[in-house]
Amino acid sequence: MSACFRRVAIGITAPPTASHQRDYLQRAIWLLPDRRRWIVLRSAPEDRGRRWLIDVKGGAGEEPLRSGRGRGKEKTGRRAYAVGSLVEKGEGGDERDRTVEVLVAAGVTVVLGVGNRVLYKLALVPLKHHPFFLAQLATFGYVIVYFSILYLRYHAGIVTDKMLSLPKAPYIFVGLLEALGAASGMAAGAILSGAAIPILSQSFLVWQLLLSYIFLGRRYRFNQILGCFLVAIGVIITVASGSSAGSLMEAGIFWSLLMIISFLFQAADTVLKEIIFLNATQQLKGRSLDLFVVNSYGSAFQALFISLLLPFLSKLWGIPFHQLPSYLKDGAACFLNSGTVSSGCDGAPLLPLLFVIVNMGFNISLLHLLKISSAVVSCLASTISVPISVFLFTLPLPYIGVASSLPPGFVAGAVVLMAGMLIYTWSPSSAPRNHSAITGPTEP
Repeated sequence: MSACFRRVAIGITAPPTASHQRDYLQRAIWLLPDRRRWIVLRSAPEDRGRRWLIDVKGGAGEEPLRSGRGRGKEKTGRRAYAVGSLVEKGEGGDERDRTVEVLVAAGVTVVLGVGNRVLYKLALVPLKHHPFFLAQLATFGYVIVYFSILYLRYHAGIVTDKMLSLPKAPYIFVGLLEALGAASGMAAGAILSGAAIPILSQSFLVWQLLLSYIFLGRRYRFNQILGCFLVAIGVIITVASGSSAGSLMEAGIFWSLLMIISFLFQAADTVLKEIIFLNATQQLKGRSLDLFVVNSYGSAFQALFISLLLPFLSKLWGIPFHQLPSYLKDGAACFLNSGTVSSGCDGAPLLPLLFVIVNMGFNISLLHLLKISSAVVSCLASTISVPISVFLFTLPLPYIGVASSLPPGFVAGAVVLMAGMLIYTWSPSSAPRNHSAITGPTEP
């Protein structure tokens, strides 16, 4: 329990962003400059560390202040404010805590991203004739799992009615972008070579930078742009060094452009989610939106649009639409490793289930990283998993058989990638920032 005594000047200022509201004071009592009113500052139980209730106690003969900004009703002498960094000694520590939190979340995302790529390859060993079934299992299975988790978090008090009452239109666009990204990616992926897809996927980082610049007004330093560029080049060197020189052009420029457009949809999806979190912080008066609200509704609308696109998607996989029910039935039998089609389905259902679980964990960790940092940082964490996965495929993994050889440019690509990460994270020394005071409307 810490306390702080200092004079403050309260005025109308712009509300701070969510990243500037991370404060850990439990209680503070301030004396205003006129020495006639005491302000008792304490955190609201449901918004601890983000918003504060302020009790203004007038001096003798003074009329108490009135405000309708309290906890739902107008209360005499009580007001709610968003608080920035308040204690000079604590600000540096809070910044370090946030950096550690982002680094840990990024590390978890990288590990799960590697597991996601490796287990996807392993899951396709038993389901090599039913990849479309695996894709639909993941899409529709996530809706059930996410809403089950959301239900439990709602009854635990983590998810509030206010969170669930937020406008659903952004989630519709999230689902649409994810469905369009999946559809265009499937169409191009069916034609392009395996080595071309990770190379073209580096356009995702370029789209992230561009869309964040346009829609979030984010400005990047030269070292950050250079670092992102080197990370993409490092991945391209790692992957392209083990493939034929003409692999990108063999399928034609149209399919390469379509794959790039699919990553545009995916980048727009992540930027839109970041906008949702930022807007929700204002609508929830400083409290952050639970990520399972975004995951649940986004996945539900994605499943809806995928259902509408099923005739098109089934055709991409070479499955006539009228044969889709029997195909899904055979896929389910292979997934359960039972029935007459179980031959060649060794490894099921363990490997597909492991993939679905890890893929779900990867999506949750990626969204959590996006929530506490930015779309570009989450993209970088996902990108790093590519060369690590390439290296793991050179090991004798079960069910895969003969391990692939390490690409000749792997070390050079890894060095370039790490150099890009170091350049991106490097921050030039700057003057100390001004400490923010209480923000919010006040009485004159």
